[in-house]
Amino acid sequence: MKLGLIGNPIKHSLSPWIHNQLLQQANISGEYNLYELEPGSFTEQVELLRKEGLNGFNVTVPFKQKIMMELDDVDTQAELIGAVNTVKVENGQWTGFNTDGKGFLNSLKVKYPDISSSDINILILGAGGAAKGIFYTLVHAGFENIDIANRTSARVKEMTKGNDKTKRSGILSLAEAENHVADYDLIIQTTTVGMKPHTEQQIISLENIREGTIVSDIVYQPLMTAFLKEASEKGARIHQGHEMLLYQAVYAFEIWTGASLDEQGLLETLEAHLKGA
Repeated sequence: MKLGLIGNPIKHSLSPWIHNQLLQQANISGEYNLYELEPGSFTEQVELLRKEGLNGFNVTVPFKQKIMMELDDVDTQAELIGAVNTVKVENGQWTGFNTDGKGFLNSLKVKYPDISSSDINILILGAGGAAKGIFYTLVHAGFENIDIANRTSARVKEMTKGNDKTKRSGILSLAEAENHVADYDLIIQTTTVGMKPHTEQQIISLENIREGTIVSDIVYQPLMTAFLKEASEKGARIHQGHEMLLYQAVYAFEIWTGASLDEQGLLETLEAHLKGA
């Protein structure tokens, strides 16, 4: 089986390590390679990629939207999100999927099964591609009260356009979100703030957070961001970025192979790998 990742830059991606673990656990012979494409000649390079004989590939920044123009079909959820991070190749046909949102929600529910109640109050911080994937997945899973805070409201309006499934979908400034953190049962940090090397940075303060609130950060390097450290100190329950990272990869692998894998064992292996990184 021949798999890979397209994006730019991707030299430090964890995807090859993760998917080689998945291939090994599934007892499937294969390889996972990196294909760093140049944005200026994307279409031409995609044509060359078609000749590589891939069975599937992942897509990361800055090509999650651009790749959609090159596909033969797009999954309904990915179409709604407006971004593709996984492509399955079958009989020469390329089909796009988005595993970010489902990977996030699956990993969250495994860790906190009580998160299933649709009337909990959710705050999403950020309005980028990851935020959009998570937002639409939560909406279609039945969660009805989702507010979004971002530096600019225009980005949020674009992200939530066409949404008619939530009871409430408010738009907040980051300052407003900081003042009202006590109103939420689940807070999801979806930006790159706090990622190495800027590990001291934090998107908002959690000074007023309620004990027992679930706080999630999709950043996985470092494993414990400044945001999660403060959440933990205030008595919140935390959900780390590497959990979403693994579950979205497992979902992509299932799309390609149909294999069912033991996420929990893999999660421990990934955590140990990241601690040693």
